[in-house]
This record gives sequence, structure tokens and C-alpha cells, in this order.
Amino acid sequence: MQHNLVSDPDIFFRAPQSFNRFSDRQFLRYCLGGTLYMPSTRAVMDKIVARQMPDVLSMVMCFEDAIRAEDLGAGEANVIQQLGYLAEQVRTGALSNDDVPLIFLRVRSTEQFHSFAEKLTPELADILTGFVFPKFYSNNALDYLDLLAELNRKFDTPLYGMPILEGRAIAFRETRNAELTALLGILRDYHQYILNIRVGGTDFSSFFGVRRGIGSSIYDILPVRDALADILNFFGRAEEDYIVSAPVWEYFLAYKRDDLEKVMQIDLNRALRTNTAILNDAIDGLLREVALDKANGFTGKTVIHPSHLRYVNAMQAVTREEYEDACQILDTSGGVIKSTKSNKMNEINPHRSWARRISAMADAYGVVEDERKMLALFRAGLEPQMSAAE
Repeated sequence: MQHNLVSDPDIFFRAPQSFNRFSDRQFLRYCLGGTLYMPSTRAVMDKIVARQMPDVLSMVMCFEDAIRAEDLGAGEANVIQQLGYLAEQVRTGALSNDDVPLIFLRVRSTEQFHSFAEKLTPELADILTGFVFPKFYSNNALDYLDLLAELNRKFDTPLYGMPILEGRAIAFRETRNAELTALLGILRDYHQYILNIRVGGTDFSSFFGVRRGIGSSIYDILPVRDALADILNFFGRAEEDYIVSAPVWEYFLAYKRDDLEKVMQIDLNRALRTNTAILNDAIDGLLREVALDKANGFTGKTVIHPSHLRYVNAMQAVTREEYEDACQILDTSGGVIKSTKSNKMNEINPHRSWARRISAMADAYGVVEDERKMLALFRAGLEPQMSAAE
């Protein structure tokens, strides 16, 4: 698999690298990009095999909030059937491992995780990339993580965990620091199994009875912004070495192809800063929020519409100026030097962790000359697709 596939290779100054679920974890954790959430009752693997969803490189099949409690049995049966079908396609050579998306299962609870794990076979485990743990608290973390470690040993294949920090103990200020401190201490012992830390912007909003509008961002909701800032303060520290993914964008509206032809001359960076209309309310809101996600240190984003994946992944691409600054910093032992474009100071030691991040993002999403080339990525090979909730 490869992010930001294009028919015109000249879009890139440096093309993204390919990856699959067996790639080295240090690289793979940057590769999730836009992650599509869908109910576990959906049947999509035939579209994956037919390559009808080329932008779906990372997906979560949800046993929790996306389905009703009474549909859990049907969801589990469907997931087992879907994974089995995909495993058979790989076994027979109809599909290669490089064509299998990163597939995660969002479990409903620790109890459901344990019961579902008993239904896993080596063939099914070998198709999975891992599990998503909702409502991840310090008092249930070990139940999730111990079983995850056990499954890695049992099946001898990499199965990763992605905890979602979204509970009341984190949302509310009086308990937040103690809970985040406890979680960080627990997760350190399982660091090798954690691919991403995820955050629950929708759950945080619900605790305060608010919801961001289509033209605003999650960062406009002050109590949610505070919770997200503190999560980054704990898990975004360079020395802790975690990748934190941005909150879900919860609107469906996608694009019309004619719209994309009209925006190729837009100064994207300026448009995002000045709230200039770009495509439509939902895409413009998504792009502005992704720009804020990146500025604050989030990598990738959860979406619920396949057509949004291209926008998220294009926005993860690195500009040539960023890439050359990062290379300069990583190739210099210390001190202060003028940037390659002579427009900023590169202070080697303080900027080194940023440079490592930019280098990893360049590997995963590619290097483009400037923001205008990101606009070219928006339209490259994208066709309208069905919503994950449809």
C-alpha cells in the first residue's frame, strides 16, 4: 500500500514509501493517516478485493458505539466472515499482503474483547493489524493490555493496540492529571504494542452538552480543547515516543469533482488561515481542522466518509521546504544554521525531534514542492464513494 497514489509522479519531490501491516512499527505508526470508522455489521471486503476503495488503507470495524447492543452478535459474525474471506483471498493469491488495509477492531468492552479473542484463529489474526480500546481508563487498561500481549504470543504475529482516551476522568479537570499520569505509567510497560493513542473529541463534547458546527473546529470548544491539550502534554512529549491521532471529523458531505477543478490556483495555506471558501462547508471545515491538528502535533485523523480520506492524507504530506530543513537538522551535529531557503533559523538540538517527525511523515506521505501540490493530491484519482454509515 502507498498513501497519496497519483498517476503523475511529478506531483512529488519525493514519493511516499509503501507499507503493509508487517512493516516496522516505528514506521507503521505514522502510516495510519485517515482512518475510516464503520459499523462491524458492514460488508466491505469484496470492495477491498475489487480495489473499489483505493483510499481505504486504514480502517476500524466497530463493535461499540457504531452499532446497537442487540446487533453485537451479528457484528461479530460479520467480522469473522469478512476477515475469513480476506484471508482466503490472500491464501489463494487473489490478493497480496500489500493490498490488505490496516484493519482494526474496536471492541465494546474488556469482557467482549476476551470473548471475541476466543473466536480468533491464526488465519484471522494474521489479517488483522490490531484492536481499538474505547473508554480506556487506568482501572481497565491492564485487562486490555495483558490480553493484547497474550494474543501476540499466542499467534506469533504483530497485533497492536490503540487506546482511546475519551472518558470522564480525562474530560473533567479535577481528575484529569491523575488519570493521565496513571495511564502513562501503565502504557510504558506495553509501549511495543501501542501503535497510536487516539482521542475522543465527540465523547468529550458530550460531557459538556456541546458539538462543533460544520464551520468550526474541535479546538473552538474550550473544555474539549483543554482536554486535548493535556493529552498531548503527556503523550506528545518527544521522550515518551507516542503518536497521537486527531479526533474524528463527524460530517459526511464530500466533494463534487467540478469543485476540485476550480481550486487549483488557490493559496491553500492562506485560504485556511483567512477562512476563505475552498470547496464546501464540510471539506473546508475538515481541512482547517487538519491544519490545526498538524500544528499541535496530531498525526492522522478518524473519518466516517471514504471520500474524506484523500484530503486527510494529502494534508499529511510534507513540503519540500520542511523536508530540506529536517534533513539539514538531522545531518548537523549541533549549533545554529540558516535554513536552506535562508528564511528561518534552524537550531539543531531544539528542532531535532521535529525533524525526526517530518522525516517519518515524508516517508509515509511523500514530499511535495508546496501547498499547491497538495491541492493536486486532493483530486488525483479520487471518485465518489459510499459513506461508512450508509
